Amino acid sequence: MLKKRIIPIVLLDGFSVIKTIKFDERRNLGSPVTVLRTYNTRNVDELILLDIDASKENRSIDVFTVQTVASECFMPLTVGGGLKTLDDIALVLSKGADKVSINSAALDNPNIIKEASRIFGSQSIVISIDVLKEDGEYYIYKKGKVFKDIDFFEWCKEASAIGAGELFINSVDRDGTMAGADTVLANEVSQLVDIPVIYAGGVSGVDNCAELGLTNISALGIASIFHFTSITPRDCKLEMSRQNIPVRLY
Repeated sequence: MLKKRIIPIVLLDGFSVIKTIKFDERRNLGSPVTVLRTYNTRNVDELILLDIDASKENRSIDVFTVQTVASECFMPLTVGGGLKTLDDIALVLSKGADKVSINSAALDNPNIIKEASRIFGSQSIVISIDVLKEDGEYYIYKKGKVFKDIDFFEWCKEASAIGAGELFINSVDRDGTMAGADTVLANEVSQLVDIPVIYAGGVSGVDNCAELGLTNISALGIASIFHFTSITPRDCKLEMSRQNIPVRLY
C-alpha cells in the first residue's frame, strides 16, 4: 500500500513567508530559507512553495528564490505562482523544482496541462484548485472570486484526464483556521479521479490528520499547525501510524 505523505505548504508574498486565513488575513513569518531549514530536520516527505500574489500581480514566482530554496531542500519540491507558459515551467524546473503547481493558467488554457505533461512528464505537473464551499455547494475560487464558469468536480475530472499527475485541492473556507479539514471534500475528490490527490485546508491536529489519512487522498498539505503550534510532521505521522495508516517514519 502506498504511504500517505505529509507536505508542508510554504506561502510567499514575493519574497517573505506568510500564512493566510481564508485566503485573506495574513501573518508574516520571515525568510523561506529559514523555514525550509526547519522542515529539512522534520521528517517531511515533500514541500510545496507557492507565491500567492504572482498571478494577481501578473508575474511569475522569483526564480532566484526558487533556486535558493531548491539548493537547500532535502525533499522533493513543488513550486507554483504565476506559471503561465511552458517556458515558465521549464525555467522553474531548471532551477531545481521537481514539480510545478499550476492553477489559474490551467483554468484559462486547459491545453497547457496536456502540453506540459507531454514535454515534462505528468509526474511533474500538479494542478492546484482552490475551492470554496457556499450554501452546501463547492465552487472554484479564482483570484479572489467565486468562479462558476466551470463546475468544480468536472474540472477535477478533466484536469486528471488530460495529463495532470496530481491534484492539489485547497479548501478556501478552511484555510488557516485550524478548525478541522473538510474530509467529505477530500474523500469525494480522491474517489472521483485516478491520480494522487493532496488536500489542504483547516487541519487541526494529529487526530484530524488521521481522519484525513483514512480517506483516499494521497497526501496532506499542512501549514498552520506547523507554524503556530508545537505539533510537528512526525507527530502527525506517529498518530497516523498508530491508526494503521501507512506513512514513512524515518
